Amino acid sequence: MNYSYWELKEWFTNIDFTIVGSGIVGLNCALELKKRYPIAKVLILEKGMLPQGASTKNAGFACFGSLSEIIDDLNSHTEQEVFNLVDKRWKGLQLLRKNLGDKNIGFQQNKGFELCDSETFFNECIAQKENINQLLKPIFKNDVFSISENTFGFKKVHKKYIVNNFEGQIDTGKMASKLILKAQKLGVRILNNISVEKFEENNNKIHIKTNRLDFYTKKICIATNGFASDILKENVQPARAQVLITKPIKNLHIKGTFHLDKGYYYFRNIDDRILFGGGRNLDFEGEETSKFGQTEVIQNQLEKILKETILPNTNFEIEHRWSGIMGVGKQKNAIVKQVSNNVFCGVRLGGMGIAIGSLVGKELADLI
Repeated sequence: MNYSYWELKEWFTNIDFTIVGSGIVGLNCALELKKRYPIAKVLILEKGMLPQGASTKNAGFACFGSLSEIIDDLNSHTEQEVFNLVDKRWKGLQLLRKNLGDKNIGFQQNKGFELCDSETFFNECIAQKENINQLLKPIFKNDVFSISENTFGFKKVHKKYIVNNFEGQIDTGKMASKLILKAQKLGVRILNNISVEKFEENNNKIHIKTNRLDFYTKKICIATNGFASDILKENVQPARAQVLITKPIKNLHIKGTFHLDKGYYYFRNIDDRILFGGGRNLDFEGEETSKFGQTEVIQNQLEKILKETILPNTNFEIEHRWSGIMGVGKQKNAIVKQVSNNVFCGVRLGGMGIAIGSLVGKELADLI
């Protein structure tokens, strides 16, 4: 396609910052750059019609780790590292709420509930509850984890839940929409359906090659999370998450965010529906992909748990299914770094994009 003089001059000339990815990290990076450099030309490139990775395809959990997840993290990280992870996630959530406002993102703090499939697993978690409450007390000034009865009538789980008293939920679509609007109001240009194929650093500028055209920018920020390995040599593996949602259910009494099987399954209420995702642990190798889609083995298991555990005495119909692509690695901390003179990245959010995305975007801008 041939672009006009006007198009090339207005959108692809004298660009100060090009951000690849219009998810929560990319948009927050753009916002920070515009605050610091109001007259700078900031361009975001997005390969999808909407943010393509996980920012608009997640379950909308404003979470920072269930009790079993934190226990599991302590097996591979020091106490200080785990404390830092939770602290960063909590600060990131507060930044998100401050930037956009609770009403604009549909934020509700209905608590989080971890369901245990056995007495043994429940007792193993509870044995470490007080130690972890003490570890996290400097952050929350109160006990994070407590215990409650099985008030929602779930089957095939322990009679008591482990409660996260500070967990919340958001409307992911509202969040992304408000972020995009806020960035555009500051003059950030966002172009969709354009993919970066490669880039080269030449002296003080970057030559960017896309599927549409080539152009130059002064600096480039990679914020593509699960797709980072397509254009960056960083330790980021894609991880697909499959999700489904029911049609509205009359008199739905389930309220909150719920974690099952060490967080590999997760569900919540939204608009009188149940949104349910997970099952990556059934096929880690198969789900280490950047291709969207569903698999029979995971979808069948989601439906089985939905029918037998979550809604055992309720008729329901599944209305829609989708998937999102996360960026993960052996370590839980995100990769926020200067790759070379004019190349920067903020990737590998480890399934905690809502919690840390705002902060990672800010940190990415701080590097420049």
